Amino acid sequence: MNTFLLVSFIIALLALGWFAWRYFRLRHGMEAFARTIRRTTQEGSPAASLPEDEAGLEELSNAVRALAESLELRSLEVDAERAKLAAVLDRMTDGVLIADSDGYVTFLNPAAERLFDAPGAIGRTVAEIVRQHQLVEAWRRSCETGEAQEESVELPAMRQFLQLVILPDQQTGSSLLLAQDLTRVRRLEKVRRDFISNVSHELRTPLASLKALTETLRDGALDDPKAAPRFLGRIETEVDALTQMTQELLDLTRIESGQVQLDLKSAAPGKLLASAADRMRAQAERTGLILTVESAMDLPEVHADAARLEQVLVNLVHNALKFTAPGGKVILSAGAKSGFVRFAVRDTGVGIPEDELERVFERFYKADRARSSGGTGLGLSIARHIVEAHGGRIWVESVEGRGSTFYFTIPVF
Repeated sequence: MNTFLLVSFIIALLALGWFAWRYFRLRHGMEAFARTIRRTTQEGSPAASLPEDEAGLEELSNAVRALAESLELRSLEVDAERAKLAAVLDRMTDGVLIADSDGYVTFLNPAAERLFDAPGAIGRTVAEIVRQHQLVEAWRRSCETGEAQEESVELPAMRQFLQLVILPDQQTGSSLLLAQDLTRVRRLEKVRRDFISNVSHELRTPLASLKALTETLRDGALDDPKAAPRFLGRIETEVDALTQMTQELLDLTRIESGQVQLDLKSAAPGKLLASAADRMRAQAERTGLILTVESAMDLPEVHADAARLEQVLVNLVHNALKFTAPGGKVILSAGAKSGFVRFAVRDTGVGIPEDELERVFERFYKADRARSSGGTGLGLSIARHIVEAHGGRIWVESVEGRGSTFYFTIPVF
């Protein structure tokens, strides 16, 4: 009996010792594994550096490593999405601002910095960055009501139209502000309105004349052998004017849309000037004007569509003849300059007011004094598009009452 008890005691003691040894070994392994995880976290090492199949902790170490790899993968995906979002925000033409519940800006993209001229504005208030009371009030209304607000303002000093959309976050009290520069849209809208207005004006005058002429003929003038031809001639003139305007509109539309293919070849500037002058000489003589050509004979040839370039010169000469009084002069010239040939059409006419110089190349644009001078108002616009299609530039210099000079450049061949 005593022997049995002794053996049982020894076995129990050995079991206890084994369990104690296993406990301390397991604890030591757990502590070492924990130190490894902490070190990996602090050093930012990849999940692959975590131990795998750790002795005695195989299931736990493999599960931890699998979890770390999963978190690492998700972190990479989040970073990739964040990079995409940052790239989109950086390249947006609309400004984006995020303000916290206290009104301090926590984020703004480069477009917002440009629109509000506020580089490095993070940490400043919305009011400091926006600096426009209507926009600031819209933001405050949005914060107070918790509703989206939209406000548009014109900034005359900067010649700018801005629209601000405010989207509040009712949970955090922060707000998202989207700023859009509508300047180009407003300008295009103005061009559209002006185009419709000018087309209406240009059509109304000849159509009214045609209606009056046809009514006169119908009321008896058709039977008058002297009056009938005169009225029919005037009808033909008005129809020709409408036909010319329609053709020039079609030409302008094709040029603007790139449908006109230029036949670019080597062309002599002197021949282009002489040809345009010959075409317009009879008209100049009828109006009592002197039309001359002043050009050096050794000019380099230009890379151009000769027919289109001659059309530009004819349009410019026609414009000069229209606004120069009898006895005046119109002079065509050309000169070489920095890889280009600069053509010029100078007149001694009435000149152009300084505030109208930037608009003379717009479609249908006419100074008030030109409303009764004939023409469609499309010639200069066509000339501008043809010159720009050649890679050149066109501009005008003028002093009111002393005449104007239209210049344009064409690359040399």
